[in-house]
Amino acid sequence: MGNSAIRDAVGDLYSASYARLVGVVALVAEGRAEAEECVQEAFVRLLGRWEHVSRLDSPEVWVRTVAIRLVSNRRREARSALRALLRHGPPVDESPPGTDRVELTWALRRLPVGQRQVVVMHHLLGYGVDQIAESLDVAPGTVKSRLSRARSALAELLREEVRNV
Repeated sequence: MGNSAIRDAVGDLYSASYARLVGVVALVAEGRAEAEECVQEAFVRLLGRWEHVSRLDSPEVWVRTVAIRLVSNRRREARSALRALLRHGPPVDESPPGTDRVELTWALRRLPVGQRQVVVMHHLLGYGVDQIAESLDVAPGTVKSRLSRARSALAELLREEVRNV
């Protein structure tokens, strides 16, 4: 069966059963919106399994079963997330980045990727020139050259940013 024939067959099933499926799944879901999401996800999964599901007595039953399992999975995931939150506590409240960090990030994004890589690896991660060269599969002289060019470019970019403030 070709893709357009599968889409047509699934589309026909969707048209004939969507409202009924959402009504049934809504009885076990937290509400209609969750039921709609789960039924839609079940239909998306059906597209890839139509060859098998079309041979079943009732493809609608398959879609309903998958949608109800999706509701159960969502609840299980929510419970797991809640247990993790209780175990680890809420995420650390990060204060907004300072002006210096914003300016440095802005300047780093304007560097070519090769220069940005070596600056981050050297100055933020503490890698030596040889480690960087090995990681990037370039010569140590290339790393030194990129570092030098990046430092010059950053100095100019950050000076320019300070002048514009």
